[in-house]
Amino acid sequence: MPRQTTPQGATRSPIWLALTAIAASQPLLAHEIEEIEVSGHRVNLIGESVSASEGVVSQRDIETRALLRSGEVLELIPGMVVTQHSSAGKANQYFLRGFNLDHGTDFATFYDDMPINMRSHGHGQGYTDLNFMIPESVATLRYKKGPYYADVGDFSGAGAGFMTSKSGFNEGQLKLTAGSDEYYRLFAADSFHAGETELMWGFEANGYQGPWTDIDEDLEKYNGQIKATRALADGTLTWSLMGYSNKWNSADQIPTRAVQTGVIDELGSIDTTTGGKSSRYSASIKWQNDHWLASAYAIDYDLSLWSNFTYFLDDPINGDQFEQVDERQVYGGKLQYQHDLTLGSLAVHNRYGVETRIDDIAEVGLFHTQARQRLGTVRRDQITESSIATYMDTEINWSERFKTVLGWRYDFYDFDVNDLAGRNNAGVDLTRNSGQADDGIASVKASAVYRLTDNWEGYLSAGTGFHSNDARGTTIRIDPADGSAVDTVDPLVRSFGSELGLRANFNERINVSAALWYLELDSELLFVGDAGNTEASDKTERTGLELTGYYRLNDNWTLDLEYAYTHARFVNEQPGRHVPGAVEDVLQLGVSADYASGVFGSLRLRYFGPRPLVETGDVSSDASTLLNAKLGYRFKPLTVSLDILNLLDSNDHDIDYFYASQLAGEASAVEDVHYHPLEPRSFRVTLEMAF
Repeated sequence: MPRQTTPQGATRSPIWLALTAIAASQPLLAHEIEEIEVSGHRVNLIGESVSASEGVVSQRDIETRALLRSGEVLELIPGMVVTQHSSAGKANQYFLRGFNLDHGTDFATFYDDMPINMRSHGHGQGYTDLNFMIPESVATLRYKKGPYYADVGDFSGAGAGFMTSKSGFNEGQLKLTAGSDEYYRLFAADSFHAGETELMWGFEANGYQGPWTDIDEDLEKYNGQIKATRALADGTLTWSLMGYSNKWNSADQIPTRAVQTGVIDELGSIDTTTGGKSSRYSASIKWQNDHWLASAYAIDYDLSLWSNFTYFLDDPINGDQFEQVDERQVYGGKLQYQHDLTLGSLAVHNRYGVETRIDDIAEVGLFHTQARQRLGTVRRDQITESSIATYMDTEINWSERFKTVLGWRYDFYDFDVNDLAGRNNAGVDLTRNSGQADDGIASVKASAVYRLTDNWEGYLSAGTGFHSNDARGTTIRIDPADGSAVDTVDPLVRSFGSELGLRANFNERINVSAALWYLELDSELLFVGDAGNTEASDKTERTGLELTGYYRLNDNWTLDLEYAYTHARFVNEQPGRHVPGAVEDVLQLGVSADYASGVFGSLRLRYFGPRPLVETGDVSSDASTLLNAKLGYRFKPLTVSLDILNLLDSNDHDIDYFYASQLAGEASAVEDVHYHPLEPRSFRVTLEMAF
């Protein structure tokens, strides 16, 4: 295969045969490993993708953005909004295709083939915490929206994102960042050869006090990664070790009435003792050649999270603070085989795979606390959740311009829940919620691709998918709060999606795409404010339109535009049919410049519109607009840059909820909008040295 070429000004990254192979979800060929140019959103995917909703983001795209938090890397996915309703240590809040994804439900995320979404998590189903990821170590982010891809199963109704880390650095990097509100960050990375093995290492230390008037975040985050790559037999072997540790204090969402009456200001808190601590350690290994891919991973994870969303509603004396605990090991792997053949005059590509995952959860619990001290147990369980899946897809090239991709997938889940608490503080015998359940689900995928001209390509895609529900919901019999009878939830919930799309690329300067899509979900997962987790709800339907455009004006300047519209509704009255948190309009505009003289910069606007907060639509959030800027200068071996976050000092909101809470001194509960404000304008200066 010939060497791939890209536009001037692209960065260099040691990844496998260009982004075309990545975007097509095909294993990369070991004999084709080489140093190539990568240009992310500007990559021409005509002839390689199977829908208009696929794309690739490069390290170049990431490094030109001013990021407040590492999880905002996912905001490079068109239509994705990444916010926060707490502090920097907690998983972000994600919005895509009319989903309030809470912390990851219905969008599957992977890092070096390891799943990030946590099943049956202490804080919420599908919890996706990206704090363990070092942004500079990400080589590519490949995304594909919709349930049209056979190699993705759980949590992928809205789509999936795949981050791949760098195999090495062209030169060593040392970064020192200091900024407003006692922000500091140290990043160091390099790579070297030990015989035939290339070793990459990266390290990050991050601290932050935050802009809050009555708490210090006291963020202490540490990340590390070692990755090795070498040729083995007729393929390539890669192994990686990662470690992450973090602790923080939280500034959670606040009730509007508390600000309006002067109880607190917009940067204040009702409960100043909330926060958390978390760690994640992993080992992974992968070997692949032209036909085979085999990978395995092991993850050790824990989280303790203290929250208080309703203040004194349930306990007027001690308050409603609660602790959510999650301690687990996750094991899994994948085996995949692909081959090409010819049937008459037809070129056919087949792919077969099997994957498995085991979540060995030693403890997942919910405790009533005050100032982080436990007062009683609400629920405490041990869970073993196992799954195995097989999939296949066949790509048939019927002509030089027309191809189809047909896929099939089957997933089987086994749930085993064992109560660890006995009787809780409410006197409820929780042993009745122990039990076993299992379920299986088949998914069918199909895409048709037609090359209209050398510059235009059209797509028609459809497929079924699913998300799993919390294992505790599959065996539950009684409510831990009062012992009343409750119904179990469906273990696996079906989704169906379809899409009509169009993509164009002109002279490697203009890259545009459009997608008109539909998605149906048998049961919506909604955030429950007074419990701090997700809960299964009713069937929903969504339709939407997405438009993206990237224009490289010349070798120095690039413009981009991303717009997404979604109409989301419950199929049946709730009462009302609005889906709480479903964003209707998302608009992102960006301009970036990079001169050979060393001057570079970017300006990025993000707008997401009002969204209903209750099913009737009677209460809605306001719109939110955010403008970030970056300006820098390279004078080798040094680079200096300035990030200005929230350039216009907007006081819009990061997130809004509507539910009942009770403040100290209030005689009864009050339904109110609870929100987390955008952080005020801040400045961060980075000095980088190459070595």
